[in-house]
Amino acid sequence: VSGADPARLAGMLRSEYQGCRYSLGYPACPDLADRAKIAVLLEPERIGVRLSEEFQLHPEQSTDAIVVHHPEAGYFNAGWRS
Repeated sequence: VSGADPARLAGMLRSEYQGCRYSLGYPACPDLADRAKIAVLLEPERIGVRLSEEFQLHPEQSTDAIVVHHPEAGYFNAGWRS
């Protein structure tokens, strides 16, 4: 990886960009039960979000992630390139 954003969408989908975003249930963090630990810390019910017995967030469009800062990190541009 060169550190620059990939020139094509296929490269973006293969995560050929610098930096990663980790979400529970995906390969880097496969155990959804870990979501309960995060819920204890963040108390999502304060903003109307609840965790089901299956470790799913409700309302349905709610999301969580683990975000780790690195001083050289940059967010990728999701715009189309020609």
